[in-house]
Amino acid sequence: MTAPLTPHDQPSPHDDPAGGQSQGQPSGNSSVPPYGHPGYPGHPGQPSGYPEQSGGAGYSGHAERPEPSEPGPELRAELVQASLVAIAVAVAGVLLGLLWLWLAPKVPLISDGSAVYLKNSEGEDAIGADGVFTLLGLAFGVVSAVVVFLLFRHGGIALVIGLAIGGVLASVIAWRLGVWLGPTSDVVAHAKSVGKGVTFDGPLKLGAKGALLAWSVAAMVVHLVLTGLFGPRDPEPALPSPATPGAR
Repeated sequence: MTAPLTPHDQPSPHDDPAGGQSQGQPSGNSSVPPYGHPGYPGHPGQPSGYPEQSGGAGYSGHAERPEPSEPGPELRAELVQASLVAIAVAVAGVLLGLLWLWLAPKVPLISDGSAVYLKNSEGEDAIGADGVFTLLGLAFGVVSAVVVFLLFRHGGIALVIGLAIGGVLASVIAWRLGVWLGPTSDVVAHAKSVGKGVTFDGPLKLGAKGALLAWSVAAMVVHLVLTGLFGPRDPEPALPSPATPGAR
């Protein structure tokens, strides 16, 4: 008689040659899902259930850059106003040049037939021309700033830049116009034409080129001061109302 088989003597399914399954391969009851299960590729060329990270139609490897926005209507309006201010101020430089030619002190010269000399060797007429130009530039800068502030109270920094650019252009126009309309710069030819011992006016010159900035500096400072004192104010935030006594 043979002894009955004990539980530990029963054959293992991995050792059963008729089972058709090897020890290293999963059986039909394995927890690994079969091919074609959602989330796993059915074969190497089949797309999986997860989104692809590259080459997909709805995915880009680089973030899309936002297109540059165009300036708003308010900014365009400020730029147009600043351009108009710069042009108007530059045209006003013609008036500055005429006033400078009229008010600047003349420099008397005299010739002895061989050379040209200052009639008043200790005179300060040449320096006076620079001073007159500077004072006129400051005055024109103040007036232009006041006019621009009254016309465009809500203007921003663009108007100040327009004033500055226009002031420089106006000063250059006034300088060149005054020199062009004034006495000729050919002193020798002028002395020969008037004759020996005859006093004549020397050319109008601007020795201190820094005076060309007087208009712009005055306009910017005055406009900023007026904007700070009389410009529009931002609305103050509303204060919270006090709580009613006893209210919870």
